[in-house]
Order: sequence, then structure tokens, then C-alpha cells
Amino acid sequence: MKTIDDLQVAGKRVFVRADLNVPLDGDTITDDGRIRAAVPTVRRLAEAGARVVVASHLGRPKGSPDPQFSLAPVAARLGDLLGRDVAFAADTVGDQARATVDGLADGDVALLENLRFQAGETSKDDAERGAFADRLAALADLYVGDGFGAVHRKHASVYDLPVRLPHAAGGLIATEVGVLKKLTENVARPYAVVLGGAKVSDKLGVIEHLLEKADRILIGGGMAYTFLKAQGHEVGGSLLQEDQIPAVQDYLKRADERGVEFVLPVDVLASTAFPDLKTKAPADPAAVPADAIPADLMGLDIGPESRKLYAAKLADAATVFWNGPMGVFEHPDFAEGTRAVAQGLLDGSAFTVVGGGDSAAAVRLLGFDENAFGHISTGGGASLEYLEGKTLPGLAALED
Repeated sequence: MKTIDDLQVAGKRVFVRADLNVPLDGDTITDDGRIRAAVPTVRRLAEAGARVVVASHLGRPKGSPDPQFSLAPVAARLGDLLGRDVAFAADTVGDQARATVDGLADGDVALLENLRFQAGETSKDDAERGAFADRLAALADLYVGDGFGAVHRKHASVYDLPVRLPHAAGGLIATEVGVLKKLTENVARPYAVVLGGAKVSDKLGVIEHLLEKADRILIGGGMAYTFLKAQGHEVGGSLLQEDQIPAVQDYLKRADERGVEFVLPVDVLASTAFPDLKTKAPADPAAVPADAIPADLMGLDIGPESRKLYAAKLADAATVFWNGPMGVFEHPDFAEGTRAVAQGLLDGSAFTVVGGGDSAAAVRLLGFDENAFGHISTGGGASLEYLEGKTLPGLAALED
């Protein structure tokens, strides 16, 4: 895979497919982590004299313009971080985009409007997607793929466009792939994996693959209750995927046969109702045994004894991959399980990878120093699919 070191970019229009899909509260960016991750590649290209054309998606618009998903606030923040003006095109491949790109001088940077405002970006029809990629290709001379959070998508700007232009991987993608190889090739052991989040179904593929790789798998978040139910325990009103119980039982059996340790909560923090995440009103949580959650309660975080257990299971690890919070970390009454896992990673001596998504958001929300972790990924879904052994379209397109 070529990198930007292999490109001659001075005076060239360089299309950078970044991942600037940040959370917004109106026009306010509530977490700019992905923008900050994109800055080094954009800055390096600009300083090398490229005319940098940045593009990204944001949210899930339905293939047409939707003001709530505009990248205009992102353009302003990107300019702040770069310390230079970023021209913003209020369309993607129309007159404004062409005029904005034509107006760039060497070293200038522009951001196009949300790629998903065009139906061709996400179309499953190869011809429609290709036609949109042709229009994007007309805006550039070179392509740099640097949006790791989107490389598992077969989208026009991720998969079809690099085929049409000389291409290379940006610094972020090169770093992400290098890190993930440390989790799949010659892994330092013991290798512990922490999986959380809401649904078991979102993690089935990675659990399947990790049964061959990991020494220890710690389960938390909403998905833990399906595991507990699969062991025959009552989970009250907790989140449960009944249809996944047979698969979970199979995984537990296979893990036992292979000597892979599955660690489940021994207690949970529970409440009668889901907490209000806007007001953060006190939820009056109760710690209850994980194998006997009362019928009128729902589990919303791992409990104090589970936090101690998980910290102990991380203490001697040499490699740790973490994807998914242990509970409803956005509410202070249910954030301590996630905090304990993050602290457990820092207290040990392992090479630690935080696998993007809600885990990365939790690290920032809970006030941890991001630089203290070995690596914080910008792509939760992409990281999981890589660890599943899947071919990621955006990475395949960058290979020669």
C-alpha cells in the first residue's frame, strides 16, 4: 500500500477522503476527536504545496441535502485546528464545489459539503456509485484515503474513487492498520479483549474470530445480559437479545474447550428506569448480584465487585483491545464501570488499543488523557471488521 510519501503533491489537487463524522448539538461540535485525527495529513499535504480538497460524510442523510447534517461547522473547526482558512463548498460536485476547487492556490484547503447528500455515494448500484465517483474524480489529480472510520463501507468516495485516480493511504490509515496488525500478528500475550456496548449481534463476528486469538474476553454493557441469560440467570428488565442466546451458549462452550477465559459481571448497577441523559437527574442505582437481577430492575452498568474483577483480569495482560462501554457512561450514576476499565488499561503495562466509537467517546467524556493509551482508533466498526478478518473495501482499493 502506497503512502503519501510516494506521491508528488506540489501544485496538485489532492482529494482527501477523511472521516469528519462528529457528533453535533445543533451547530456545536460536542467531540472533535475525528477532526483532530485528520489534521496531520491535511496539514502535511498543504505544507507540501498541494491544493487539498477534503471530503467526508456526517450522519445519515437520505441522499439529499439536509441542513442538520451540514459540514459547515466542521469546516470552521478544521480551520481553527489547522491555523488557516478552510474554504467551504456548499455542495459536493456542483457549481460551488467546482468554483471552490478552481479557486485554490498551492497550500490551500477546501472542504466539500456532506458526501451523503448525494445518493450515488452510498448506492448499492455499481453504475450509480461509479457515476458519482466520476464527478468527484473531476475535482482532483490525486487521491488520499485517510478516513479509517469509513473503510468498511463500499461507498463511492471510499471504494470507487481511488480506482479512478493515482492513490495512497494517508498517515491516519497507515497508523490504524499498523496498530491492528499488532492485534492479529504475533500478538504479545496474555491478550485480553474487553467487549461492551448494547447488542451481542453487533459483536458476533469479532467474538467468533477472537476465540482463535484471545486468551481472555471480558464482557460488559448491554450485551452482558444476553450472556448471563444464556447461563440461565434472571436479568430482570435488562436489555436482552433472546434470539442470540443459542449463539452465545455455543461461544461459551467453545471458549471453555479452547481454554479462552470468558469474564462476565458478578454484580451490576440497576435501576427501575433508563436514566435521563439530558438532565442527568440522579437515578438512584442499586448494586445487585448479576445472577439474580430482580424482575423490576434493569442492569445499566457493571457493579463495584465487577470493576475490581475486571481490573484484576487486565493487570497482567500484555495486549488489550477494548471496544464498547460497560454501561450507560453518558450518565454519571452509570459511568464508573467504563471508567474502571479505562483506568485498568492505564494501570497495567499492556499495549492498549481503544477501538473507536463509544469507547473513544467515553475516554474523552470521562476526562482521560488520550495520549496515555497506546492507540485510540477513529473507527469502531472498521476496527471490528478488521479483527473479524474481513476484507475492507476502502483498504482493498488502496492496494496496488
